[in-house]
Amino acid sequence: MPVGIRLSLPPRRRRPASARRSIAGALTAALLGSLLALVPAPAAQAAPVLLSEGKPVTASSQEHYGTPAADAVDGNLGTRWSSAASDAQWLQVDLGTPAQLSQVVLHWETAYAKAYRIELSANGTDWSTAYSTTTSTGGTETLNVTGTARYVRMQGVTRATGWGYSLWEFKVFGDTGDGGPTLPGGGDLGPNVHVFSPSTPGIQAKLDEVFRQQESAQFGSGRHAFLFKPGTYNGLNAQIGFYTSVSGLGLRPDDTTINGDVTVDAGWFNGNATQNFWRSAENLALNPVSGTNRWAVSQAASFRRMHVKGGLNLAPNGYGWASGGYIADSKIDGQVGNYSQQQWYTRDSSIGGWSNSVWNQVFSGTVGAPATSFPEPRYTSLDTTPISREKPFLYLDGDEYKVFAPAKRTNARGTTWESGTPQGQSIPLSQFYVVKPGTSAATINAAVAQGLHLLFTPGVYQVDRTIEINRAGTIVLGLGLATIIPVNGVTAMRVADVDGVRLAGLLIDAGPTNSQTLLEIGPQGASADHAANPTTVQDVYIRIGGAGAGKATTSMVVNSDDVVIDHTWVWRADHGEGVGWETNRADYGVRVNGDDVLATGLFVEHFNKYDVEWYGERGRTIFYQNEKAYDAPNQAAIQNGSTRGYAAYRVDDSVDTHEAWGLGSYCNYNVDPTIIQDHGFRSPIKPGVRFHTLLTVSLGGQGHYAHVINDTGASTVPGGTSTVPSTVVSYP
Repeated sequence: MPVGIRLSLPPRRRRPASARRSIAGALTAALLGSLLALVPAPAAQAAPVLLSEGKPVTASSQEHYGTPAADAVDGNLGTRWSSAASDAQWLQVDLGTPAQLSQVVLHWETAYAKAYRIELSANGTDWSTAYSTTTSTGGTETLNVTGTARYVRMQGVTRATGWGYSLWEFKVFGDTGDGGPTLPGGGDLGPNVHVFSPSTPGIQAKLDEVFRQQESAQFGSGRHAFLFKPGTYNGLNAQIGFYTSVSGLGLRPDDTTINGDVTVDAGWFNGNATQNFWRSAENLALNPVSGTNRWAVSQAASFRRMHVKGGLNLAPNGYGWASGGYIADSKIDGQVGNYSQQQWYTRDSSIGGWSNSVWNQVFSGTVGAPATSFPEPRYTSLDTTPISREKPFLYLDGDEYKVFAPAKRTNARGTTWESGTPQGQSIPLSQFYVVKPGTSAATINAAVAQGLHLLFTPGVYQVDRTIEINRAGTIVLGLGLATIIPVNGVTAMRVADVDGVRLAGLLIDAGPTNSQTLLEIGPQGASADHAANPTTVQDVYIRIGGAGAGKATTSMVVNSDDVVIDHTWVWRADHGEGVGWETNRADYGVRVNGDDVLATGLFVEHFNKYDVEWYGERGRTIFYQNEKAYDAPNQAAIQNGSTRGYAAYRVDDSVDTHEAWGLGSYCNYNVDPTIIQDHGFRSPIKPGVRFHTLLTVSLGGQGHYAHVINDTGASTVPGGTSTVPSTVVSYP
């Protein structure tokens, strides 16, 4: 929502850091013994299914046009139904089929019912009372009810206030008797998951066939995942195009060795790699044919849990431009040749060396990384990563598919897999609902309610309601850049304020009807402590426009505390279909309201207003890459009160503690090159708010920055068209 609206909301309840540390310390001590190798996860427990969300609903009255009955069953605690200000009002939902009921949950607004009944009916005419009270105190009430009914009604009897009756949500749980979705036995992953063993014939031919389809299909609908069973593969060159992932199925990278290459190059784009997006390589060991593997990528292209027994070249053939990238939990025995890469982030890895810095190279927890030398060479190195928990991955335990969920680490350095037994949980695929294209959001939500995790197979998913991840510990894992598109302006996915949710490997693509948000982590006002078991968002990308017109007011909102955002690219498209200042309007990229949120590898670009806004306390960012929106029509279009332009990264004046390392913002105002941006970064001037190694760049003189952060840092104007960064080593 716009900043102006947010200021009228109740202030967040912030927990002091000292209290949080004592809670986290006690929990950590209790957990140390439980983070053992391959700890089996408990069996998925059946749970009541939410039956009422999105179902037809009627009411006796409505207060005004903004509070319809449907808002009480839309899954959004920010919208509500309210009645006329008189007694004997009701709200009823049609479940569509008779169900065995188990629970009703009422989320009351301030205007609640002191006396009411929960009534059941098979036909909508004859009603029986399942629950009644005359002493309700409002808030959230969870009622255990029994009975079989198609219609469920809240019958208000006596109001507690002078207003009407008002419900944020009216939730009915039960069982329709169909058993809900069932998981395909044996790991049926669909036609776009290609599984190989060393004896599989025609592996290279299949790799080449898919590459021909995906090499230049930047905004196509094809999605593919290549999975290699443990063993040794000889003479392969897996060229990786758009929406393609290649992964090993061992527990460690060295379980699956390719004597050959996993290659990304830029021949399709005349040697320019700045649009090599949306692809991945994971959990493999490579013996490159020439001694060096080429991985010339840009944003949204992860290189995780890889062992390169040689060097790694991050530039395309001919050393054209590239604008990546991200490495995590990997070992590169030889040197990483950065060459023309403008920026890069490497986390919790081991490398044999690094060459060239261009604009912004950041390392945390990386053995062999160059020391901090910013501003020249432009290296920023942190000895450890404060908190990390590697991305879940699919693997084979014998002939059984499982998902390994690595354990959380603090002050991490180096890989998780080189020595000792990997720490974490091993979860059978039988505890996952395997989602395939055509599956409805209602079915996906029912699977989560049953106690299942989610594995999205490669494909494009249109959802007409929000995917609700409301159970602690749920894993949502996508293969082959599985893509979720919200229909009719809904939020694509929403995570409750619960422990340990893991979102990984997904692309959320805005639909043509404006969504207020695309991804929400926690509800507004969330305040639970998740320090011991945070929610993680890994290789989750958000796109507005490019594949077609899309709109979203705010792309990602983080309300929960302790969230770890580990590699995301949140992108308002600057090219492709459906692109224009108003055509793919998206004012805000990422908004962080939660406390103690950590971002490692944050890429956010081209939003109409603020790209990142931070309101939570004790936030930290390690590596940030940004471009301001190319297509601003003129200076007036980005005027922010008396300030010229909206900062690429803004910390709110209310924040007392924040720290960030390795941040870059670039401008390329190619519609009006005379535009001046007052600064790339905006921050309160407080002892607890600190920035390290920042830069701004004018791309070819297409617009300029007057300062780097606030009023500090040299203007890019004297550099003209040279693309020489203006730098600030530390602030304040």
